[in-house]
Amino acid sequence: MSIFINTMAALLSTFMVASASYAQIIYTQVKVDDPWVRATVPQQTTTGAFMLLTAQSDSKLVSAASPVAEHVELHTMTMENDIMKMRQIPELALAAAEPVALKSGGYHIMLIGLKKQISEGNMIPMTLTFEDNDGNRTHMQIQATARSLHDGASNNHQ
Repeated sequence: MSIFINTMAALLSTFMVASASYAQIIYTQVKVDDPWVRATVPQQTTTGAFMLLTAQSDSKLVSAASPVAEHVELHTMTMENDIMKMRQIPELALAAAEPVALKSGGYHIMLIGLKKQISEGNMIPMTLTFEDNDGNRTHMQIQATARSLHDGASNNHQ
């Protein structure tokens, strides 16, 4: 009888974990296309990360992190009185099925306090944190490819 109870308990806990994981996948499905980071020159301490985000349901990008930077911020660029200004934003709204481009001159992710130079071809790990309309947060691990300083002009997000 003890073996039966232990087996049932193990199966039940596996089912509960699988159910929780499945529920998490349902509300966090955000497609990330073409993530990349601009390569840097020696002693450069900041760079930008870019990608295309498409959420399956209304949600928002609330933060990003990377081990290559001391801190990471969400930013936007706007024109004010013929002057381009960059500002940190607390979150980025993602409407269901509407792609949002993170690109030069618009929304983007800033990696600040770089711990090393980022060279073309480096794979930069990042964690994106999303929040759904119920306040549930999930984290997505991605790898962004470092591209040359001049590659942004040919990037399809420009």
